[in-house]
Amino acid sequence: MSDSPSRQRILLVTGMSGAGKSTALQVLEDLGWEAIDNFPLRLLTNLVGSDAESRSPIAIGFDSRTRGFVPADIIAQCEVLGASEDVDISTLFIDCSSSELERRYNETRRPHPMARERPVAGGIKAERELLEPLRSWAEVLIDTSEFSANQLGQVVRERFGKSGSREMTVTVSSFGFARGMPPLADLLFDMRFLDNPHWQPELRDLTGQDEPVAKHIEADPALEPAFARIADTLLELLPRYAAQDRSYLNIAFGCTGGRHRSVYSAERAARVLREAGFSPTVLHRNLESRSADPLERR
Repeated sequence: MSDSPSRQRILLVTGMSGAGKSTALQVLEDLGWEAIDNFPLRLLTNLVGSDAESRSPIAIGFDSRTRGFVPADIIAQCEVLGASEDVDISTLFIDCSSSELERRYNETRRPHPMARERPVAGGIKAERELLEPLRSWAEVLIDTSEFSANQLGQVVRERFGKSGSREMTVTVSSFGFARGMPPLADLLFDMRFLDNPHWQPELRDLTGQDEPVAKHIEADPALEPAFARIADTLLELLPRYAAQDRSYLNIAFGCTGGRHRSVYSAERAARVLREAGFSPTVLHRNLESRSADPLERR
């Protein structure tokens, strides 16, 4: 899609019910798009403003529940609108396997919009047949069969976020393995090989942001050679990720509870990246979690 400010950008977002259309629209809104769901497409031309300076990109969600939903008519209308020099229009279709959709509907106990008096599987089959022309016509197809909502959001950000001169967004986070793995991590470092400050009573209630904990971790002879290799890896890989037009990169450091070793490592890694010219965001998932002996097995 063109980023020219003289053209109105319109993204039509459709797909199978339950596949993630609402999630995609929420992410697009966060990216600066004007997001509208279930908008009557016959009124589409009314959204195309005449003032080029005030035009913001518009994401319009619609599906089988939208009033006047006839795929052939929608395609014909959009082709006419897309022929205008003032409009840059494209379509995103969000798909999902029928078995996964059936599982989602059965799990949430929500009624499928086309099931009516028949089983969920029948409604999914009918909707897939109805939407096939739009699926074939869409420029962008995202299959969410294996995606969580967070993973779908990341794909939408990478595909429809601003490009060009925008820098890659780098997030450095800490977490505790005992409290669950992070859902999205491109690079993950396990810091449990370091001596655990939790077992020092005077350090237990402190965190990796506190100087006594930092000194304890730095006294471990395993730290410096290992961290030097981690830093070299990050400085080697990040420019390569950026060269591949990655919009987001998530680097995670883990320890047992997520309060000491991982926090220290994330903060130190962020300093290394800042010195190299990156601008990382630092997040500590379990920093405020209560310290608990049963969790600290390692």
